[in-house]
Amino acid sequence: MTIQEIDKLRYEKAGPRIVDVMNKKGYEAYYCSDSKTAVEKALSLIKPKSSVGWGGSVTIEETGLLSKVKNGDFTLFDRDTAKSNEERTQIMQKCLCADYFLTSFNAVSENGTVVNIDGNGNRVAAITFGPKYVIALVGMNKVVHSDEDALNRARKIAAPRNTQRLGKKTTGCSITGNCQNCFSPECICSIIQTLRFCKTEKRIKVIFVGEDLGF
Repeated sequence: MTIQEIDKLRYEKAGPRIVDVMNKKGYEAYYCSDSKTAVEKALSLIKPKSSVGWGGSVTIEETGLLSKVKNGDFTLFDRDTAKSNEERTQIMQKCLCADYFLTSFNAVSENGTVVNIDGNGNRVAAITFGPKYVIALVGMNKVVHSDEDALNRARKIAAPRNTQRLGKKTTGCSITGNCQNCFSPECICSIIQTLRFCKTEKRIKVIFVGEDLGF
């Protein structure tokens, strides 16, 4: 049996457990065994003609969700269409008023604590408050044992990889995941968000996917 097959079996067992935990914490959670099914589930949660925005997320791109949304019957807030930094900021602000905001999480502990790291704050702001609904696709590789593990994953796995992906130059998170003494303007981990539960019941919809996705 390969490592991938072992992980798949583990995800199939752990998936329903984390869904149950998240539902008890006020989220609307689902488990899908693969990306195709997860994308279909996400699209089923979005009403036609709705406005949709998103933050930077490798997961929603590599699953194909973003492509499906861009070709769907929605009003899009796409910052990549901006012709200037000012317009890009304006589109990011409009995302906070969208009907749906698409994203992923950096880490989720087995007891349902969500941890995200952000640079500008637009993604964590939208997750916390603003859009009517948030839909998060989360690979099971991001589910870890404890709250401490979730923070460590966000800081030492997600942040360094995203820093390298974006070509940022910082003194901390790009290599070591140690951002305590990094105050670079390009730092993508200036904000650490911790969600203990979903206060507005079912506003945040989390689809766990039985695959390794994103960072």
